[in-house]
Amino acid sequence: MTLDPLLAHIDPEGEIPPVASWHPEHQGEMDLLIAADGRWVHEGVAIARPRLVRLLSTILRRETDGAYYLVTPAEKQRIRVEDRPFLVVDAEPDEGGGWWLTTNVGDRLLLSAQHRLSLSETPRGEVVPEVPVRFGLAARLGRNLYYRLVELAETRDLPGGGQELGLVSGGVWQPLGRLEENGPLDGGSACS
Repeated sequence: MTLDPLLAHIDPEGEIPPVASWHPEHQGEMDLLIAADGRWVHEGVAIARPRLVRLLSTILRRETDGAYYLVTPAEKQRIRVEDRPFLVVDAEPDEGGGWWLTTNVGDRLLLSAQHRLSLSETPRGEVVPEVPVRFGLAARLGRNLYYRLVELAETRDLPGGGQELGLVSGGVWQPLGRLEENGPLDGGSACS
């Protein structure tokens, strides 16, 4: 399947359309994979145009069954996602002590109660921070960014024992990983 029918319904400015309110009758499956390292691969070939990836990302949603779909008012196409569809590639502190995150597809969000870091396993079984973005979609912290934030992090005691490494943003504790008693941090080792 070509991408042209889907692209005909996308705003070229990359604004996020109201895909949560679209419920098209026509459904199918597309040979599109979002790899764990952030690459979008269509019919075995990586999409090399960042603008096209951004456009497609604006019509992506995850449904309650856990499946990922590209959705327009006319159709929805199921795709495959290896881990999380997005990567957080940059973070900037603001004057109020919060952190603004930027994803590999251009989303920008403030770490807060709404966009809170949580620790979860990757398909390789490693515990890595992720953050909700929109429409059931989440982003993993990229490896370089993860280590940058770890350098600025503080530790807190966990109620059941042990310690957690993290930072405060938006008035909310944002966990980066748990410290193991015998040394290394549990979290972030699989970030791309």
